Amino acid sequence: MMSENRNNKSAENKSEKPSMNAFVTIVGRPNAGKSSLLNALIGEKIAAVSSRPQTTRTRITGVLTQDNTQYVFMDTPGIHRAHNKLSQHMVKAIGESVEEVDIILMMTDCTKKVSDQERALAESFSKNAKTILVINKIDLLQDKSQLMEKIAEYSSLREFDEVIPVSVLEKDGLDIIMKAIGKFAVEGVHYFPDDAVTDQPEKVIMSEMIREKALENLNDEIPHGIAVTVESVNERDLRSGETILDISAVIYCEKESHKGIVIGKGGSMLKKIGGEARAELEKFFDIKVNLQCWVKVKEDWRNREGLIRNFGLS
Repeated sequence: MMSENRNNKSAENKSEKPSMNAFVTIVGRPNAGKSSLLNALIGEKIAAVSSRPQTTRTRITGVLTQDNTQYVFMDTPGIHRAHNKLSQHMVKAIGESVEEVDIILMMTDCTKKVSDQERALAESFSKNAKTILVINKIDLLQDKSQLMEKIAEYSSLREFDEVIPVSVLEKDGLDIIMKAIGKFAVEGVHYFPDDAVTDQPEKVIMSEMIREKALENLNDEIPHGIAVTVESVNERDLRSGETILDISAVIYCEKESHKGIVIGKGGSMLKKIGGEARAELEKFFDIKVNLQCWVKVKEDWRNREGLIRNFGLS
């Protein structure tokens, strides 16, 4: 009976806690680990990850609700100099993401020197924003004394509220990041369902998974000129009673010569990309997937505003 009373009292106290939220923008140089951090914190792979710069092209929102606090993370493209209209949209997305946000995670790579773009980015932060410096890839430092040098180097850019060295790959320091963010959470409503992990439509998640596999398997400049759209998604039951998801997707490239490379000899490259993407889709959506991929050419699409909008990248 006493135990029951304690449980009831605990439940009442929990229900009395006010709803809290924290809006967090993740910014930084290309390949610093921003998307990997987002996926690790959310516990789901919602952002494409590859070793290539500018893998992330738009803002991607991840949602994590713990107890009475909802954390909303926005992953952004890596900071870079714009060299086409798509790049201009990407740079604009970074600027808009840090204008009116509660908390900024500036992601850095401890194996790299501070860049001019990073200096300019740090200067652009709102004075009212809480800023957390996340120094990633500490697992790659053979001499740990170098870490203090990196902390001093980046801390000279501005006064950060927190400085946290981490290894996203080894999931080292992620709990410290969450505690730091939690300190800056404010009272407010939850804008997403408590079981949500992202606001991205399913078709966008699907297309990003396919594009990630193209990035991993194609060489040179070709991957940067690729866009993916999911044309149709249909669920059906097999005779065995098992449910299968039919997905039809189009991989766009910028040149006719690139089309042959994406398809590969006898369709080998397209088959490889499709097979790896299908496995990723089945894991994420927890359903058997039948993926059909087609390849089309849209000349110089990264400089064509209409196509950039059609691909959902503006």
